[in-house]
Amino acid sequence: MKSFFQKFREEFRRQTPTFQAAANKLFGAKRLDADSIDDLEEALYGADFGVETTSDIIERIHEGLKTNKHLRGKAALELGAAVLREVLTGAQPEPSQFPGADARPTPDVIVLLGINGAGKTTTAAKLGWRFHEDGKGVILGAGDTFRAAANEQIKSWADRLGLELVASQHGADSAAVAFDSYAAAKSRNRDVLILDTAGRLHTKSNLMDELKKIGRVLQKHDASAPHHKWLVLDGSLGSNSIEQARKFHEQVGLTGLVITKLDGTSRGGALVGIYRELGIPIYYVGLGEQKEDLQPFTVDGYIEAIFGS
Repeated sequence: MKSFFQKFREEFRRQTPTFQAAANKLFGAKRLDADSIDDLEEALYGADFGVETTSDIIERIHEGLKTNKHLRGKAALELGAAVLREVLTGAQPEPSQFPGADARPTPDVIVLLGINGAGKTTTAAKLGWRFHEDGKGVILGAGDTFRAAANEQIKSWADRLGLELVASQHGADSAAVAFDSYAAAKSRNRDVLILDTAGRLHTKSNLMDELKKIGRVLQKHDASAPHHKWLVLDGSLGSNSIEQARKFHEQVGLTGLVITKLDGTSRGGALVGIYRELGIPIYYVGLGEQKEDLQPFTVDGYIEAIFGS
């Protein structure tokens, strides 16, 4: 059975034939030449790694050539991997940072944020399933009371995965749903509460104020809540997500990222730029519609998918 990041690697290279060709050419090269380096640089830009990271990788390879004019292509890719590892230092959360860790309060509250279409509702359900599989007691809160089909969608997922759900009617006060969800999780002694929220543009101040209201209401239960504010980003948007993430972070103080829809995108390199810009840990990445397709992010798995042979 393929590992999660093997699947990502196959999808990434299928969607980025220029990168695939450049990497294959380098990997098999006994000696580097200027054309191979130029091809790699173009491929890195095409995969949305961004100016800074691409420049760092190419500069590191040129430095390697200065000290070893017989530098092999495989060694050049290893230099590129080393740059990514340095850039992504801190991107993979420590086990103690994950919801439900023993040192956390009960319930540990995750609020999922983001624009419409990023995949918040399905992410909430998949996260709930993962925590449940890890032996945690989980409740989902259907805090997206704005989108007409949101309640039905999250209820369908909850029923399918055997998860507890607190919901209200369409148009209800989302802060009231948050309050009730926390009360239910506390009374049932659940470990984790995952609160879905309505999609909103970071430019709409009234909607951002609603998120702050949800925080204030949760703090009536627990002054430290919500303990996690995770932005769900659509990975297919690439570096266009950076401004979106920056604004959400300015408004609500994000503590983590979940990057979805990395399957079927040529912009898998944007993950690096997003982290480089904001320094917010990447908790999970998504590669499909199945419940297993949301997995914890690992730096080594990501780098191996990009630069592995």
